[in-house]
Amino acid sequence: MIHYRSQQQIVAEVLEVSTSNIAVTDLCRKANLPYGRLVSFTKNLMSSGLLNKIEYDGKNTFVITEKGRLYLKEYKHFSDIAESFGLEM
Repeated sequence: MIHYRSQQQIVAEVLEVSTSNIAVTDLCRKANLPYGRLVSFTKNLMSSGLLNKIEYDGKNTFVITEKGRLYLKEYKHFSDIAESFGLEM
């Protein structure tokens, strides 16, 4: 049986791997997303203030913001509570 990730799970994974400056290629690989989907997720996260795009050595890198860290912390907390009741996120 194939288990698909929800959008919230993908957002959490993108934020999780963006805790330090990460290049687009590494972000694609670590979040297990194709480039096109990653672009749409990063645009949404940047417009929400959860992720920042920084140009470093001529390359675009991403880093999580404080608001993103808070979101990730609360997401993990809620996910743990849901799992304790046998629910899937």
